[in-house]
Amino acid sequence: MSRTTIERLYAAFERLDAAAMAACYAQGAVFDDEAFSLQGRAQIGGMWAMLCGAIQAKGRDVWKLELSQVTERSAHWEPTYRFSATGRMVHNIIDAEFEFDAQGLILRQRDRFDFWRWARQALGTPGLLLGWSPMLRNKVRATAAKNLARFLASAPSPSGRGPG
Repeated sequence: MSRTTIERLYAAFERLDAAAMAACYAQGAVFDDEAFSLQGRAQIGGMWAMLCGAIQAKGRDVWKLELSQVTERSAHWEPTYRFSATGRMVHNIIDAEFEFDAQGLILRQRDRFDFWRWARQALGTPGLLLGWSPMLRNKVRATAAKNLARFLASAPSPSGRGPG
C-alpha cells in the first residue's frame, strides 16, 4: 500500500495536482528537505499548492518529473523546472524516505538533495560562491518559510489542502 501512495503522490505532482498530493498525507504528517520543515497536512499541502502554482504560472512548458527506484519506504525523483525567483532552469536529484500510517498515508517524508548543486542552478553565481555555506541555506529556508506563510494567508483552505 505504501508504494502505491508514493506512486500516487508523484503522479499527482507530475499533473501539478496539489489537492491529490495533499490527500496522500496524514493530518499530522511531517515534511523536511533543504528548503522546508513543515508540520501537518495543511502546511505540506500548501507547499505543494504553492510549488504547483509557480510551475503552472512560469514554467509549465519545461516541467518534467522522473520517478524511479520506488520501494515501500523510498523513492528517487528528478524534477526539471524553472525556478520562479530567478527564471533559471533546475534539474534537481532527490532521494525521498517515507514513513506511513496504518491507512497508507504519509506520516513523515524526508527529501535529500545536494543543496550546493541546486543553488548553483537556481541562483547562478551567488549559489556557486555561497551554496556550500550555512548562511545561504538559512536564507533560502527563511525565504521559503516566508513565501509559504504569505501563500497560506492569501487563500486558506479549511480542507487542509492549501489554496484552491
